[in-house]
Amino acid sequence: MSIAETSSYLSELTGILRTHWPENRTVNIVCHGHSVPAGYFATPMVDTMHAYPHLLHAGLKHRFPFAVINVIVTAIGGEDSESGADRFERDVLCHRPDIITMDYGLNDRGMGLEKAHASWSRMIEAGLSSGAKLLLLTPTPDDTQASTYAGEDKQVLVEHADQIRALADQHAIGLADSFDACLQYGSQQDLSDILSWSNHPNRFGHELVARELLRWFPAG
Repeated sequence: MSIAETSSYLSELTGILRTHWPENRTVNIVCHGHSVPAGYFATPMVDTMHAYPHLLHAGLKHRFPFAVINVIVTAIGGEDSESGADRFERDVLCHRPDIITMDYGLNDRGMGLEKAHASWSRMIEAGLSSGAKLLLLTPTPDDTQASTYAGEDKQVLVEHADQIRALADQHAIGLADSFDACLQYGSQQDLSDILSWSNHPNRFGHELVARELLRWFPAG
């Protein structure tokens, strides 16, 4: 299989987003994950309005002015995908989501690739069984990805990003490659330009993530 096509994966839902009242309906998007979608900037500061779930919501409303959209954040700071999978049905599927985004790569380094793969797979399978469309996110970088850093953590985050890409490919679902988008920018600029903290993006870093997500919602 292969990663879904950006132009068609969400075509049914973008059709609903373009529909006027009274033929339209509410579209629910759930953003699941750790501190980054939860809105943590320089811990313990939570800057919800500059985090990518809110930027996604604002971008969608600009693109689809007649749409009724709920963006629901079920992320918890400090959580890994194993804990996220344990509460997936209770906290995510209860909202009857049309779309689910999943973002756990940064924190999954502590549990290793094998456990992370199992946890992501549990959530993917449950989400698909519910009828939702899934958009997986590779991790945003942290300061271990700076060009001057050569430690083991640098490669571990790359491996988790690669595993998330492989899961999207395996299940033919959507992928927002935050890791690549941020490093493409960071390859020419200092990573501090996109970080508010050692492991959290700033407003501009969140904008890069939101842009990757918005690619899946073509206007026409």
